[in-house]
Amino acid sequence: MWTLSLSVARCTSLRAVFSRFSPSPSSFPSPRFSLFFSFSPRPLVAMDAHPSSSQPSKPFSPMAHASRRGGRGRGRGGGGRSTADGDSNRIDALGRLLTRILRHMASELNLNMRSDGYVRVDDLLKLNIQTFAKIPLKSHTVEEVKEAVRRDNKQRFSLLEENGQLFIRANQGHTIKAVESEHLLKPILSAEEVPVCVHGTYRRNLESILQSGLKRMERLHVHFSSGLPTDGEVISGMRRDINILIYLDVKKALEDGMKLYVSDNKVILTEGFDGVVPVKYFAKIETWPRRELVPFQC
Repeated sequence: MWTLSLSVARCTSLRAVFSRFSPSPSSFPSPRFSLFFSFSPRPLVAMDAHPSSSQPSKPFSPMAHASRRGGRGRGRGGGGRSTADGDSNRIDALGRLLTRILRHMASELNLNMRSDGYVRVDDLLKLNIQTFAKIPLKSHTVEEVKEAVRRDNKQRFSLLEENGQLFIRANQGHTIKAVESEHLLKPILSAEEVPVCVHGTYRRNLESILQSGLKRMERLHVHFSSGLPTDGEVISGMRRDINILIYLDVKKALEDGMKLYVSDNKVILTEGFDGVVPVKYFAKIETWPRRELVPFQC
């Protein structure tokens, strides 16, 4: 902890030094006084990697992991003002954590993930980890997991019941290498299956994309949408604030041996060639929402 102590003789001096800390400097008292600021840096909470250890385990917080992955930390509602709000925030935070675990964290959490991306819900609920609402995952129920899946407006999850056990998976967006495209996704065999195949991005990224193609980065696939941001049926695969649209020439890509897939929530995915979709497979580029053509060379 650091403590800063300041003594100021006159109100006018205090206004000059600290005016940016208060919208109304006139409220400062005129006599001599001391002002204290305390800073308490919050330590990260680590996961106990050996639950059988004699040391008491602490729940792992996903917030540090989210920053490492570039997580956007989407805010989905303020602190519960009522019981209904509290329940909604609890389920929402659970859904966010499930997305991160099932896409990115299963290996490091020692979850047994199948090649089709499914893990047992019972195994999930045994993890010593907290949701973004600071609620232990262990305190959630199977019914709450089902509710989080039901509420997800982008249909990021699938549930499967086998031999009396419930399984869950993320439909796409994985960085986990144990997941195999052929088991997770449905292959696209002809261009007629996907009349529209478009990748949404930002103008600031366009120069780099035109130089080296679309890269999957840490994920297993490059993501495309089957429609535009305003189409009612577009539920995943593109952010709504994009300003550049890159259309894929699906026919040419398939003819040249590029493997394309579609997920259960209608996202089109490809590994490209060595993780890259080259520029020569771009059918056209448009601005969004004005739909103006952007000239480019292959």
